[in-house]
Amino acid sequence: MKVIQKSAKLANVLYDVRGPIVDAARQMEDEGQKIIKLNIGNMAPFGFDAPEEIQQDMIRNLPDSAGYSDSKGIFAARKAVMHYTQQLGIQGVTLEDIYLGNGASELIVMATNALLNDGDELLVPMPDYPLWTAATSLSGGKPVHYKCDEDNGWLPDLADMRAKITLRTRGIVVINPNNPTGVLYPDAVLRDIVQLAREHDLVLLVDEVYDKVLYDDVKFTAMGSLSTDVLTLTFNSLSKAYRSCGYRAGWMVLSGPKHIARDFIEGLNMLANLKLGSNVPGQWAIQTALGGHQSINDLVKEGGRLRRQRDLAYELITAIPGVTCVKPQAALYMFPRLDPQMYPIEDDRQFFMELLRATRVMLVQGSGFNYPDHQHFRIVFLPHEDDLRTAVSRIAQFLENYRQRRKAA
Repeated sequence: MKVIQKSAKLANVLYDVRGPIVDAARQMEDEGQKIIKLNIGNMAPFGFDAPEEIQQDMIRNLPDSAGYSDSKGIFAARKAVMHYTQQLGIQGVTLEDIYLGNGASELIVMATNALLNDGDELLVPMPDYPLWTAATSLSGGKPVHYKCDEDNGWLPDLADMRAKITLRTRGIVVINPNNPTGVLYPDAVLRDIVQLAREHDLVLLVDEVYDKVLYDDVKFTAMGSLSTDVLTLTFNSLSKAYRSCGYRAGWMVLSGPKHIARDFIEGLNMLANLKLGSNVPGQWAIQTALGGHQSINDLVKEGGRLRRQRDLAYELITAIPGVTCVKPQAALYMFPRLDPQMYPIEDDRQFFMELLRATRVMLVQGSGFNYPDHQHFRIVFLPHEDDLRTAVSRIAQFLENYRQRRKAA
């Protein structure tokens, strides 16, 4: 019989946030072992519940949620998103410029499908959130990774970005606040990227899912607020700031010169119609979330749970010999580096698989975020402080054993 193979379009697709290491961890759990999961920003298992008013609104509106909604989403939720964009300083957004989806991820795939022809290029940060590379590839495009410079606080390297623009480049992906590094980009960097897009007639695709998960009183600027002459697609959701990952409620906002993008917008509308609308109960949560009490502020302020866990994770991980890290200003992650002189790793997936089996701590290796070396990994600092102490203590012991084995070899 003929062997059935996967599509060649999957060649550049990876999602090791849920990959082989997760499969191994699941098997270990089936055997009765308890795994500390520092691999994914799934908030509910760590006690970060969705605000009660969001839950109650979904319950009250459930009887009205059985039918399909408008393909772009229900009116009340889209209007709430429109008001939110106005608060962020994004000009000229109407209800027709707002699309609701089953999380930001669905809308990212929809946008790349509508934008890219076979062989078109999209500039994607390195390291990236791997969905962006996957969505570009699945849309027939070519992800071209621009460098984010660890020595410069993981900020985008504008010279590298400029050098990688070709006649096939259609747009630039910006993830701010950044996943996986936890860095917030300053306005000057954002303006430089806007100018680059302006000069080369590129579309900006901006992932701002962590716009309220901010520490140390840093200030977030919506990229769509920095221009009216560059077409900008802004993606956001309820998953993180509102601890509602499972509700699958996200939105995409178009801003800038929409008159030059009528054909592209027609493509977006076609794709929105194809999916018949997104999860209606999740849509009912949007108005309440955006207009209600912003409980995320209590979690990220000094003394708040997320702030404490960020500080503790950073303190503990950087105390390990040979481990350095840019301290995150935002989001739920940090992206430490292992000194290659002390930890000469040839296969980082295998290395962190061994770490999992030895420590029962699950991490994601740097190559899972399309980063080219084997020295980085992402930590999620969602577990309670006691669990973080236990997890990092096990990591430290594993790394000490590794160093001792190297000395003895």
